[in-house]
Parts: sequence; structure tokens; C-alpha cells
Amino acid sequence: MNKVLGSKVDFNDYESFFAIEFMDCIDELLEKDEIQELKNYFQHCNTSRFQHSLNVAYYSYLICKVLHFDYRSAARAGMLHDLFLYDWRTADLGQNHAFYHPKEALKNSHKITNLNKIEEDAILKHMWPLCFGIPRYKESVIITIADKYCATFEVLNQFNNLLKNKISVLKNLFSH
Repeated sequence: MNKVLGSKVDFNDYESFFAIEFMDCIDELLEKDEIQELKNYFQHCNTSRFQHSLNVAYYSYLICKVLHFDYRSAARAGMLHDLFLYDWRTADLGQNHAFYHPKEALKNSHKITNLNKIEEDAILKHMWPLCFGIPRYKESVIITIADKYCATFEVLNQFNNLLKNKISVLKNLFSH
């Protein structure tokens, strides 16, 4: 948990302003067992739900910081937006996971921390435009965009790794 995918910022670098400020936004959440449990679930390919949430939280923080939006709420909502503790690939929810999990994440988030209106809106509406109406706050829109960006990046990163492995196998096969 030292970095997010695609970033050079090391969260253990106590000289990095961004690392220190970002970790200050989410430290309280990282202490929660429910957040740590996200490490046990895969989200996109081989990316854990914890890593995905951390990715979304950091990029949302960074974009909101640059745009002078509420970066603290964005970081917290990014960390909480997928706080559901089941395997979405195998769970029998009686309804589509895409529609179900934002409500479940919001309910679980309320159990572990106090949320402001921006955080609630961002968690509930991060699947927009698929469900739950248009995000009400600019930070909610940023979370939605960061979530799609990170999911795409995580999947492409996995395919890139698979491609590198196949190329390596082919090189070894033809080098003999």
C-alpha cells in the first residue's frame, strides 16, 4: 500500500507534501477493519478492492486539490465508494450488482464513520450514468470519473502484464 497504480508518489515518503496530505485525509479510514478487509476481494482482474479504492481516492484527491475543490471529502469518498464485503462475481443479490453495491457501500460507510453530504452523494452516485441520478457535487463527478479511469487502467495493466509474459515465453522458446 505504498503507491497507487500509475503514480510515483510513495505514501511512506514523509517528505512528500502530497503523500502526507493525502494520508491525513484517509488515515482514520485505514484503521478500520472493514477497510482492511477489502484486501481480501478482487475488484478488476488482479487488483484488490482495497487497491482500487486507494487508486480512486488518490486520483480524486489530486484532481480536487488542483481544482481547489473539497479534496478531503473526495479522498474519503474514494476510499469508501466500493465498501461492500462480498465477491460481486458470485454473489446472488437478487438484483444487478451495479445497482446494488453503491447503496451497500453507503450503508457500510455510515457504520464506520460520519459522512458529509458530498461523501454520501459521491458514494451513492459513483456508478453514474448507470444508476441513481446525476451527481449533485463537483467532487462526486470527479469520483465517478476517477473510478472509471482507475478501473480501465487496472484492467489494461493486467492485460499489459499478460502480454509481457507471453512475449517473454515466446522469446525463450525461439532463442533455443
